[in-house]
Amino acid sequence: MEQTFVRSGTGPGIDGAAVAALADEPLDWRFKALPADAWGRTVREWLATGPTLGGLGTPLLTLDAAALDHNLRTMADWCAKAGVALAPHGKTTMAPALWQAQLDAGSHGITLANLPQVRVARAFGVRRILLANTLLDPAGLGWLAAELAADPEFAFVSWVDSTESVRLMDEALRAAGAERPVEVLVELGGPGGRTGARGVDAAVEIAAAVLRAPALRLAGVGGYEGALAHDATADGLATVRGYLKALAELHGRLTRAYPDDAPPIVSAGGSAYFDLVVEELAGLPDTFTVLRSGAYLAHDDGFYRGISPLVRGAGDAPFRSALHGWARVVSRPEPQLALLDAGKRDLPFDEGLPEPQRVRGGAELTGTAARITALNDQHAFLRDAGDLAPVGAVLRLGVSHPCTAFDKWTMIPVLDSADAPEPRVTGLVRTFF
Repeated sequence: MEQTFVRSGTGPGIDGAAVAALADEPLDWRFKALPADAWGRTVREWLATGPTLGGLGTPLLTLDAAALDHNLRTMADWCAKAGVALAPHGKTTMAPALWQAQLDAGSHGITLANLPQVRVARAFGVRRILLANTLLDPAGLGWLAAELAADPEFAFVSWVDSTESVRLMDEALRAAGAERPVEVLVELGGPGGRTGARGVDAAVEIAAAVLRAPALRLAGVGGYEGALAHDATADGLATVRGYLKALAELHGRLTRAYPDDAPPIVSAGGSAYFDLVVEELAGLPDTFTVLRSGAYLAHDDGFYRGISPLVRGAGDAPFRSALHGWARVVSRPEPQLALLDAGKRDLPFDEGLPEPQRVRGGAELTGTAARITALNDQHAFLRDAGDLAPVGAVLRLGVSHPCTAFDKWTMIPVLDSADAPEPRVTGLVRTFF
């Protein structure tokens, strides 16, 4: 029987065999995180040799296994207590193994941002996908129609934010001979924000257009509050609350329009304001509230460390940063200037520069004057570390914004603990960007 995103069975949500097969991928020069002694071995074979951090080169990005596990359990428990579903945003990691961990921990589905990402998810058998975007590409819609027809267990929902997008989507699906209607959420935006209808009245008109479109099914409402604020100030939080109240109003005006075969979806919530989403939306009657937080799993030592709801009193234990950069001092042309061998091609920089934390086998740098002031393509400018960071020293770096970290690495080593004297490599996370 055809499934909706809300009522889509109780299976694992992903093809575990396809994920497990990643352990048989041969390693070679394509994976910049790995040393030459890994070449010619599979992932499984190399991990069996007992590699350690000391055997890896720089630049490097790693994940901390204990922090990943803590964040996974913390968010799953928080959502269960709040009574909301979680469809974590898979675009953060584009790592099927991490998606599987999130689904195994209770996530309802995976959120994605564009068609190429959806294709990756379907290659690994992801069964419930929320596309937080509008899909208008006729060829892509044809592919989607075929996927839905071929797999009755596949549940998919996307966004629309104009009557024109409704028309184009409906026409392309009917031209492709779509057998199943595509579920859509009417997206509400806000002034100066990203996509989304500007105002509740406009969104109601879009919903009416969906009801007239044979190839579409009105499944609920959604949007992204993080496009309207970027801090946790009183003004920023008030802006987010105002937006969420408007989203609740939109849902209320559409309650009589929804089909009665599944509860309507109300979806919002990145990793910065999911507490407010629950406060404003989770109490709506007879709804299926879906959070889409993605950055929580890796967290960071920058933007999310400062804005996460769990540091604003919304939980008992904060998330922990699972991401670390590692870079070597390759030049010290001035007494208080050192150049590291990691740059913009290796580490995120759009939401804050990396921060020096410690020298491997040496000094703690947190709390000192040492700081990174700029990144070039392949270098970081470390200032005021002095003799604490001599040429050849390897530094551990905290990074900000996981959404622009994972995309720089096709294979990311997982360490048992980044705090250990000699961390062991316990896994490799494969990404598909």
